[in-house]
Amino acid sequence: METKAPIKVYMTRKLIGVGPEDSIKKACEVMVEFDIGSLVVVERGRVVGFFTKSDIIRRVVIPGLLNTTPVREIMTSDLITADVNTPVKDVLDIMAKKGIKHILIEENGEIVGIFSLRDLLDASRRKLETAIAVE
Repeated sequence: METKAPIKVYMTRKLIGVGPEDSIKKACEVMVEFDIGSLVVVERGRVVGFFTKSDIIRRVVIPGLLNTTPVREIMTSDLITADVNTPVKDVLDIMAKKGIKHILIEENGEIVGIFSLRDLLDASRRKLETAIAVE
């Protein structure tokens, strides 16, 4: 991994999301369908929130909320973002300081992707597979 490379090299551009009025159950079904740990919450074409597996445990299961509760009630609306040109090392520092596993990536004030620790592992795995194939 090149720590000075911009985060856009490692981020995932495909954002998968739900609407703020969708139920927690619907959000969980989407997460299972796509085998992902987070979703963006989109309203009128804008990302207005973020929803993760951790939110399900902390804000749904523990308090005993119904799975019919709208995502709006438990999503994180104070979004933590990084610019597409921020070096990977700096993004990882932000994530460590904030205690998060996913971060939204923006370009010109618009959310254009997401980066997770899984993206970093996938990139490292591809690099290792390439090195092994060359040998």
